Amino acid sequence: MHTRRRGSSGSDKPATDENPEWSDVDAEDIESRVVELAEQGEDPSVIGIKLRDEGVKGVPVPDVKLATGKKITEILEEHDAEPDLPEDLRNLLARAVRLREHMAENGQDHQNKRALQNTESKIRRLANYYRGDEIDEDFVYTYETAAELIE
Repeated sequence: MHTRRRGSSGSDKPATDENPEWSDVDAEDIESRVVELAEQGEDPSVIGIKLRDEGVKGVPVPDVKLATGKKITEILEEHDAEPDLPEDLRNLLARAVRLREHMAENGQDHQNKRALQNTESKIRRLANYYRGDEIDEDFVYTYETAAELIE
């Protein structure tokens, strides 16, 4: 939205309705591993990557939703292990904090000044989207609240 690029192509998930035969891990084992990784402080996207690469009991899990019938975030909600902020909003808040600290040291860096403006704009739009459901109704973005939430 804030760049001149047209987007990047990437790989798509295979169009399949069932879990592969070679990945025959029990759904309960997958759910317990997801909760265990969440308690270690991992984000839902990182949990999916770890399950794909490391697997559960040595067997990789290519797609948690096909194996369990639920998304990773749904599993975390069921077990009361979901993060306090949505992952995309938290990543944007962390970026804004880093950019603000950089701008404090490098006041003449106009590119990063613009990047900070764009990031804060994205945060405000995303906060409007999540307001009431995922975050408090009275949430207002400021640098101080972002720094407090990230730490």
